[in-house]
Amino acid sequence: MKYCIILLISLSSLISCQIKNSNEVNIYSQRHYEVDKIQYKNFEKLTGIKVNVIKAGADELLERLINEGKNSPADLFVTVDAGKLQKGVGVGVFQKIDNNIINSNVSNDLKDLNGYWIPITYRARLLVYSNDRVSKSDLSTYEDLANPKWRNRLLVRSSSNAYNQALMSSLYANLGKKAAIDWSTNVVANFARDPKGNDRDQVKAIAAGQGDIAIVNSYYIGLLLSSEKQSEVDAGKAVSIFFPNQGNNERGTHINISGFAMTKNAPNKENAIKLLEYLTGIEAQSTYVNNGYEYPANPNVLPSKIVQSWGGFKRDTLDLNALGFFRNEAIKVFDQTGWK
Repeated sequence: MKYCIILLISLSSLISCQIKNSNEVNIYSQRHYEVDKIQYKNFEKLTGIKVNVIKAGADELLERLINEGKNSPADLFVTVDAGKLQKGVGVGVFQKIDNNIINSNVSNDLKDLNGYWIPITYRARLLVYSNDRVSKSDLSTYEDLANPKWRNRLLVRSSSNAYNQALMSSLYANLGKKAAIDWSTNVVANFARDPKGNDRDQVKAIAAGQGDIAIVNSYYIGLLLSSEKQSEVDAGKAVSIFFPNQGNNERGTHINISGFAMTKNAPNKENAIKLLEYLTGIEAQSTYVNNGYEYPANPNVLPSKIVQSWGGFKRDTLDLNALGFFRNEAIKVFDQTGWK
Protein backbone atom coordinates (compact mmCIF):
# COMPACT_ATOMS: atom_id res chain seq x y z
CA MET A 1 0.00 0.00 0.00
CA LYS A 2 2.87 2.38 0.84
CA TYR A 3 4.37 1.89 -2.63
CA CYS A 4 1.00 2.60 -4.26
CA ILE A 5 0.69 5.88 -2.35
CA ILE A 6 4.20 6.92 -3.35
CA LEU A 7 3.46 6.00 -6.95
CA LEU A 8 0.24 8.04 -6.97
CA ILE A 9 1.97 11.05 -5.42
CA SER A 10 4.78 10.81 -7.96
CA LEU A 11 2.31 10.49 -10.85
CA SER A 12 0.32 13.46 -9.58
CA SER A 13 3.49 15.53 -9.31
CA LEU A 14 4.49 14.55 -12.84
CA ILE A 15 1.11 15.58 -14.28
CA SER A 16 1.23 18.87 -12.36
CA CYS A 17 4.72 19.52 -13.65
CA GLN A 18 3.69 18.75 -17.24
CA ILE A 19 0.75 21.14 -17.05
CA LYS A 20 2.80 23.90 -15.45
CA ASN A 21 5.65 23.58 -17.93
CA SER A 22 3.47 23.00 -20.99
CA ASN A 23 4.57 25.02 -23.99
CA GLU A 24 1.22 25.11 -25.74
CA VAL A 25 -2.22 26.68 -25.69
CA ASN A 26 -5.41 24.88 -26.75
CA ILE A 27 -8.30 26.65 -28.47
CA TYR A 28 -11.86 25.50 -29.13
CA SER A 29 -12.81 27.63 -32.14
CA GLN A 30 -15.96 28.34 -34.09
CA ARG A 31 -14.02 30.70 -36.36
CA HIS A 32 -13.05 29.37 -39.78
CA TYR A 33 -10.99 32.20 -41.24
CA GLU A 34 -7.58 31.98 -42.90
CA VAL A 35 -6.42 35.04 -40.95
CA ASP A 36 -6.55 32.98 -37.74
CA LYS A 37 -3.94 30.58 -39.13
CA ILE A 38 -1.68 33.56 -39.84
CA GLN A 39 -2.17 34.92 -36.32
CA TYR A 40 -1.39 31.66 -34.56
CA LYS A 41 1.65 30.99 -36.73
CA ASN A 42 3.00 34.46 -35.98
CA PHE A 43 2.42 33.93 -32.26
CA GLU A 44 4.24 30.59 -32.36
CA LYS A 45 7.25 32.19 -34.07
CA LEU A 46 7.29 35.04 -31.55
CA THR A 47 6.90 33.00 -28.35
CA GLY A 48 7.66 29.36 -29.14
CA ILE A 49 4.25 28.47 -27.70
CA LYS A 50 2.39 25.99 -29.91
CA VAL A 51 -1.23 26.81 -30.69
CA ASN A 52 -3.57 23.81 -31.04
CA VAL A 53 -7.03 24.40 -32.52
CA ILE A 54 -10.15 22.24 -32.50
CA LYS A 55 -12.93 23.57 -34.74
CA ALA A 56 -16.66 22.92 -34.49
CA GLY A 57 -19.93 24.80 -34.03
CA ALA A 58 -20.19 27.03 -30.97
CA ASP A 59 -22.97 25.02 -29.35
CA GLU A 60 -21.11 21.76 -29.92
CA LEU A 61 -17.94 23.17 -28.36
CA LEU A 62 -19.80 24.54 -25.34
CA GLU A 63 -21.41 21.14 -24.80
CA ARG A 64 -17.99 19.56 -25.03
CA LEU A 65 -16.67 21.91 -22.34
CA ILE A 66 -19.59 20.97 -20.09
CA ASN A 67 -19.01 17.24 -20.58
CA GLU A 68 -15.23 17.43 -20.15
CA GLY A 69 -15.42 19.48 -16.95
CA LYS A 70 -12.13 19.61 -15.05
CA ASN A 71 -10.54 17.24 -17.57
CA SER A 72 -10.93 19.60 -20.51
CA PRO A 73 -7.70 20.39 -22.38
CA ALA A 74 -9.17 23.66 -23.68
CA ASP A 75 -7.72 26.97 -22.52
CA LEU A 76 -9.70 29.32 -24.73
CA PHE A 77 -13.04 29.35 -26.52
CA VAL A 78 -13.54 31.67 -29.49
CA THR A 79 -16.72 32.41 -31.40
CA VAL A 80 -18.14 34.94 -33.87
CA ASP A 81 -21.14 35.83 -31.72
CA ALA A 82 -21.43 37.56 -28.35
CA GLY A 83 -24.62 35.59 -27.79
CA LYS A 84 -22.67 32.32 -27.70
CA LEU A 85 -20.17 33.84 -25.27
CA GLN A 86 -23.03 34.86 -22.99
CA LYS A 87 -24.40 31.33 -23.27
CA GLY A 88 -21.04 29.95 -22.12
CA VAL A 89 -21.09 32.30 -19.15
CA GLY A 90 -24.58 31.10 -18.31
CA VAL A 91 -23.59 27.43 -18.21
CA GLY A 92 -20.52 28.18 -16.09
CA VAL A 93 -17.69 27.03 -18.36
CA PHE A 94 -15.66 30.28 -18.34
CA GLN A 95 -13.58 32.22 -15.82
CA LYS A 96 -13.03 35.98 -15.67
CA ILE A 97 -10.15 37.54 -17.57
CA ASP A 98 -8.39 40.06 -15.37
CA ASN A 99 -5.38 41.45 -17.22
CA ASN A 100 -4.44 45.12 -17.53
CA ILE A 101 -2.73 44.76 -20.92
CA ILE A 102 -5.68 43.01 -22.54
CA ASN A 103 -8.23 45.39 -21.03
CA SER A 104 -6.26 48.46 -22.11
CA ASN A 105 -6.01 47.09 -25.67
CA VAL A 106 -9.77 46.92 -26.24
CA SER A 107 -12.46 49.60 -26.62
CA ASN A 108 -14.54 49.85 -23.45
CA ASP A 109 -17.92 49.69 -25.18
CA LEU A 110 -17.03 46.37 -26.84
CA LYS A 111 -16.11 44.58 -23.60
CA ASP A 112 -18.13 42.22 -21.46
CA LEU A 113 -19.31 44.29 -18.51
CA ASN A 114 -18.70 41.28 -16.25
CA GLY A 115 -15.21 40.48 -17.56
CA TYR A 116 -15.80 36.94 -18.83
CA TRP A 117 -14.87 37.50 -22.48
CA ILE A 118 -12.72 39.76 -24.62
CA PRO A 119 -13.51 40.97 -28.18
CA ILE A 120 -10.83 40.74 -30.84
CA THR A 121 -12.79 42.18 -33.78
CA TYR A 122 -16.28 43.39 -34.59
CA ARG A 123 -18.46 43.61 -37.68
CA ALA A 124 -21.49 45.68 -38.61
CA ARG A 125 -24.68 44.06 -39.88
CA LEU A 126 -25.38 46.67 -42.49
CA LEU A 127 -27.35 47.16 -45.68
CA VAL A 128 -26.04 46.89 -49.22
CA TYR A 129 -28.05 48.14 -52.17
CA SER A 130 -28.01 48.04 -55.94
CA ASN A 131 -26.15 50.93 -57.52
CA ASP A 132 -28.59 50.81 -60.46
CA ARG A 133 -31.98 50.35 -58.80
CA VAL A 134 -31.79 51.99 -55.37
CA SER A 135 -30.99 55.52 -54.29
CA LYS A 136 -29.17 56.11 -51.00
CA SER A 137 -31.90 58.60 -50.08
CA ASP A 138 -34.38 55.69 -50.02
CA LEU A 139 -32.57 54.16 -47.02
CA SER A 140 -32.74 55.04 -43.34
CA THR A 141 -33.19 52.40 -40.61
CA TYR A 142 -33.59 48.68 -40.00
CA GLU A 143 -37.19 49.47 -39.12
CA ASP A 144 -37.75 50.90 -42.61
CA LEU A 145 -37.06 47.48 -44.14
CA ALA A 146 -40.65 46.66 -43.14
CA ASN A 147 -41.93 49.41 -45.46
CA PRO A 148 -44.04 48.07 -48.37
CA LYS A 149 -41.78 50.00 -50.79
CA TRP A 150 -39.34 47.06 -50.42
CA ARG A 151 -41.91 44.43 -51.42
CA ASN A 152 -40.19 41.64 -53.41
CA ARG A 153 -36.86 43.48 -53.19
CA LEU A 154 -35.20 42.35 -49.93
CA LEU A 155 -32.58 39.59 -49.72
CA VAL A 156 -31.29 37.92 -46.56
CA ARG A 157 -30.06 34.57 -45.31
CA SER A 158 -32.08 32.18 -43.14
CA SER A 159 -33.29 32.71 -39.59
CA SER A 160 -31.15 29.80 -38.38
CA ASN A 161 -28.05 31.90 -38.97
CA ALA A 162 -26.44 33.32 -35.80
CA TYR A 163 -25.92 36.74 -37.42
CA ASN A 164 -29.64 37.16 -38.07
CA GLN A 165 -30.51 35.80 -34.64
CA ALA A 166 -28.21 38.40 -33.11
CA LEU A 167 -29.82 41.17 -35.17
CA MET A 168 -33.30 40.07 -34.09
CA SER A 169 -32.10 39.85 -30.48
CA SER A 170 -30.93 43.47 -30.71
CA LEU A 171 -34.25 44.58 -32.19
CA TYR A 172 -36.14 42.73 -29.46
CA ALA A 173 -33.95 44.32 -26.78
CA ASN A 174 -34.21 47.83 -28.23
CA LEU A 175 -37.83 47.89 -29.42
CA GLY A 176 -39.72 45.26 -27.45
CA LYS A 177 -41.62 42.10 -28.34
CA LYS A 178 -44.56 43.57 -30.29
CA ALA A 179 -42.38 45.81 -32.45
CA ALA A 180 -40.03 42.91 -33.20
CA ILE A 181 -42.93 40.68 -34.28
CA ASP A 182 -44.50 43.41 -36.43
CA TRP A 183 -41.13 44.19 -38.02
CA SER A 184 -40.37 40.57 -38.83
CA THR A 185 -43.85 39.96 -40.25
CA ASN A 186 -43.52 42.85 -42.68
CA VAL A 187 -39.90 42.09 -43.56
CA VAL A 188 -40.86 38.53 -44.52
CA ALA A 189 -43.55 39.99 -46.80
CA ASN A 190 -40.82 42.00 -48.54
CA PHE A 191 -38.52 39.05 -49.36
CA ALA A 192 -37.49 38.81 -52.99
CA ARG A 193 -37.04 35.04 -52.52
CA ASP A 194 -36.94 32.52 -49.70
CA PRO A 195 -33.85 33.02 -47.53
CA LYS A 196 -30.87 30.96 -48.67
CA GLY A 197 -27.09 31.06 -49.00
CA ASN A 198 -24.56 33.12 -47.08
CA ASP A 199 -24.01 36.87 -47.09
CA ARG A 200 -21.85 36.70 -50.22
CA ASP A 201 -24.77 35.06 -52.02
CA GLN A 202 -27.09 37.94 -51.13
CA VAL A 203 -24.70 40.41 -52.76
CA LYS A 204 -24.32 38.18 -55.83
CA ALA A 205 -28.12 37.99 -56.08
CA ILE A 206 -28.35 41.79 -56.16
CA ALA A 207 -25.73 41.87 -58.92
CA ALA A 208 -27.80 39.27 -60.83
CA GLY A 209 -30.96 41.37 -60.49
CA GLN A 210 -32.75 38.97 -58.12
CA GLY A 211 -33.26 41.66 -55.48
CA ASP A 212 -32.33 45.24 -54.73
CA ILE A 213 -31.26 45.42 -51.07
CA ALA A 214 -29.71 42.97 -48.61
CA ILE A 215 -28.72 42.61 -44.96
CA VAL A 216 -25.09 41.47 -44.72
CA ASN A 217 -22.07 41.54 -42.44
CA SER A 218 -19.60 44.26 -43.35
CA TYR A 219 -16.53 42.06 -43.76
CA TYR A 220 -18.11 40.06 -46.58
CA ILE A 221 -17.97 43.14 -48.81
CA GLY A 222 -14.25 43.49 -48.10
CA LEU A 223 -13.74 39.83 -48.97
CA LEU A 224 -15.65 40.22 -52.24
CA LEU A 225 -13.78 43.35 -53.31
CA SER A 226 -10.41 41.76 -52.52
CA SER A 227 -11.23 38.38 -54.07
CA GLU A 228 -9.08 36.75 -56.74
CA LYS A 229 -12.30 35.85 -58.57
CA GLN A 230 -13.40 38.59 -60.93
CA SER A 231 -17.05 37.58 -60.59
CA GLU A 232 -16.88 38.28 -56.84
CA VAL A 233 -15.14 41.61 -57.36
CA ASP A 234 -17.84 42.57 -59.87
CA ALA A 235 -20.57 41.60 -57.38
CA GLY A 236 -18.93 43.75 -54.71
CA LYS A 237 -18.72 46.69 -57.08
CA ALA A 238 -22.40 46.33 -58.04
CA VAL A 239 -23.53 47.46 -54.58
CA SER A 240 -22.97 50.29 -52.14
CA ILE A 241 -22.78 50.28 -48.33
CA PHE A 242 -25.32 51.84 -46.00
CA PHE A 243 -25.12 52.04 -42.20
CA PRO A 244 -28.68 52.13 -40.80
CA ASN A 245 -29.98 54.06 -37.79
CA GLN A 246 -27.41 56.85 -37.93
CA GLY A 247 -29.67 59.80 -37.12
CA ASN A 248 -29.07 62.04 -34.10
CA ASN A 249 -31.77 60.34 -32.03
CA GLU A 250 -31.22 56.86 -33.39
CA ARG A 251 -29.34 54.03 -31.66
CA GLY A 252 -26.77 53.26 -34.35
CA THR A 253 -25.94 50.24 -36.50
CA HIS A 254 -26.09 46.78 -34.94
CA ILE A 255 -22.71 45.17 -34.38
CA ASN A 256 -21.47 41.81 -33.17
CA ILE A 257 -18.03 40.66 -32.12
CA SER A 258 -15.62 37.80 -32.44
CA GLY A 259 -14.36 37.14 -28.96
CA PHE A 260 -12.39 34.86 -26.66
CA ALA A 261 -13.29 33.46 -23.26
CA MET A 262 -10.94 31.71 -20.85
CA THR A 263 -12.22 28.26 -19.97
CA LYS A 264 -12.98 27.57 -16.31
CA ASN A 265 -10.28 24.90 -15.97
CA ALA A 266 -7.67 26.21 -18.45
CA PRO A 267 -4.53 24.06 -17.95
CA ASN A 268 -2.29 26.57 -19.75
CA LYS A 269 -3.69 29.83 -18.41
CA GLU A 270 -0.44 31.81 -18.58
CA ASN A 271 0.05 30.90 -22.24
CA ALA A 272 -3.57 31.76 -22.97
CA ILE A 273 -3.11 35.20 -21.42
CA LYS A 274 -0.02 35.76 -23.55
CA LEU A 275 -1.99 34.85 -26.68
CA LEU A 276 -4.80 37.26 -25.79
CA GLU A 277 -2.29 40.03 -25.09
CA TYR A 278 -0.84 39.42 -28.53
CA LEU A 279 -4.17 39.16 -30.41
CA THR A 280 -5.47 42.42 -28.93
CA GLY A 281 -2.19 44.24 -29.59
CA ILE A 282 -1.48 46.53 -32.52
CA GLU A 283 0.45 44.03 -34.67
CA ALA A 284 -2.18 41.28 -34.56
CA GLN A 285 -5.09 43.72 -34.80
CA SER A 286 -3.57 45.10 -38.00
CA THR A 287 -3.32 41.56 -39.33
CA TYR A 288 -7.00 40.95 -38.58
CA VAL A 289 -8.24 44.06 -40.36
CA ASN A 290 -6.03 43.74 -43.44
CA ASN A 291 -6.77 40.06 -44.02
CA GLY A 292 -10.29 39.54 -42.69
CA TYR A 293 -11.81 43.02 -43.21
CA GLU A 294 -13.38 43.07 -39.76
CA TYR A 295 -13.20 46.16 -37.57
CA PRO A 296 -10.47 46.20 -34.89
CA ALA A 297 -11.34 45.89 -31.21
CA ASN A 298 -8.24 47.95 -30.46
CA PRO A 299 -9.12 51.66 -30.91
CA ASN A 300 -5.51 52.50 -31.85
CA VAL A 301 -5.74 50.44 -35.05
CA LEU A 302 -7.45 51.65 -38.22
CA PRO A 303 -9.65 49.41 -40.38
CA SER A 304 -8.35 48.27 -43.76
CA LYS A 305 -8.31 50.82 -46.58
CA ILE A 306 -11.31 49.15 -48.21
CA VAL A 307 -13.34 49.42 -45.01
CA GLN A 308 -12.12 52.97 -44.32
CA SER A 309 -13.46 54.00 -47.73
CA TRP A 310 -17.01 53.39 -46.45
CA GLY A 311 -16.61 56.08 -43.80
CA GLY A 312 -17.20 55.91 -40.07
CA PHE A 313 -20.47 55.05 -38.38
CA LYS A 314 -22.25 55.19 -35.04
CA ARG A 315 -22.56 51.74 -33.54
CA ASP A 316 -25.38 50.52 -31.33
CA THR A 317 -24.09 50.58 -27.73
CA LEU A 318 -26.49 47.90 -26.51
CA ASP A 319 -24.81 45.56 -24.00
CA LEU A 320 -23.65 42.78 -26.29
CA ASN A 321 -24.67 40.17 -23.73
CA ALA A 322 -28.24 41.05 -24.70
CA LEU A 323 -27.59 39.18 -27.95
CA GLY A 324 -27.56 36.06 -25.79
CA PHE A 325 -30.18 37.05 -23.22
CA PHE A 326 -32.82 37.57 -25.93
CA ARG A 327 -31.74 34.78 -28.31
CA ASN A 328 -34.57 32.36 -27.50
CA GLU A 329 -37.13 35.14 -27.85
CA ALA A 330 -35.63 36.12 -31.20
CA ILE A 331 -35.95 32.55 -32.47
CA LYS A 332 -39.59 32.49 -31.37
CA VAL A 333 -40.22 35.68 -33.36
CA PHE A 334 -38.71 34.11 -36.47
CA ASP A 335 -40.85 31.00 -36.05
CA GLN A 336 -44.01 32.99 -35.40
CA THR A 337 -43.55 35.23 -38.44
CA GLY A 338 -42.53 32.59 -40.97
CA TRP A 339 -38.93 33.71 -41.50
CA LYS A 340 -37.51 30.43 -42.83
